[in-house]
Amino acid sequence: MLKTRIITATVLIAAFLPALFLASNIVWALIMLAVSVVAIYEWANLIDLPKRMSLFYAAIYTAFGTTLLILLEQHGFHWLFYQSLLIFAISLILWLLLVPVLLAKYLVVQNKTVLMIIGFLMIMPLWLALIFAKGANPWLLLNLLATIWIADSTAYFAGKNFGKHKLAPSISPGKTWEGVLGAFIGVTIFAAVLYGSRLATHLATFPLLWVVAALGVVGDLFESLIKRQFNKKDSGNILPGHGGILDRIDGLLPSLPIAVLAIYLFNYFQAVS
Repeated sequence: MLKTRIITATVLIAAFLPALFLASNIVWALIMLAVSVVAIYEWANLIDLPKRMSLFYAAIYTAFGTTLLILLEQHGFHWLFYQSLLIFAISLILWLLLVPVLLAKYLVVQNKTVLMIIGFLMIMPLWLALIFAKGANPWLLLNLLATIWIADSTAYFAGKNFGKHKLAPSISPGKTWEGVLGAFIGVTIFAAVLYGSRLATHLATFPLLWVVAALGVVGDLFESLIKRQFNKKDSGNILPGHGGILDRIDGLLPSLPIAVLAIYLFNYFQAVS
């Protein structure tokens, strides 16, 4: 299993990095749309939608994304960003208000229509964030993604070696507060490296990456809650040894859109036109 995971991860990185740095913004957006369509279909299966409804749900998402791609090519990043603010704002409410309540009270959502809307509001903002971050600076996107990867790795290491106090035993028994602390230490070191090497020029890098790490935990826990509700181990099997696309991006679902929203609105970098 470990060998399979390593091979899959190597192939993903080998495909991801050239696309990130060599593909045009439109091609990148198209590639990420395809990935997000797979994710939305996995969400449909995760919440046990019937086969036809799953396909219809994915088709509606694809049509909406394609429309946004056409508008992006016609009007540019700035225009599309401001037209997408409502989607980002609703996503913000979802992750900062609704999801924490669901996690804290261990509440489940039974209504399939509501779950379909939640899936849309999880995955569409992430796709848009991937577009805007890459359009601003591929290195920015890579650093934000690296933050989640580092947080996951250091959380796993700290939890495995020092974990004693359960974070949310009824949702994800393996996660511990020691793991969360390890994630924050790892992210803080990463932020210090970025700042010390002048790859990041604002002290605001530190709180931004802390927020990214914290939201990554929220995203991970929320997917675990849904998996428990529907008695699923993985969101899919498209990635050998890793499960589904959603299993790999759960931490990014809340963190990347909110980080990109903050960066754009507070001018942490100058976005391309």
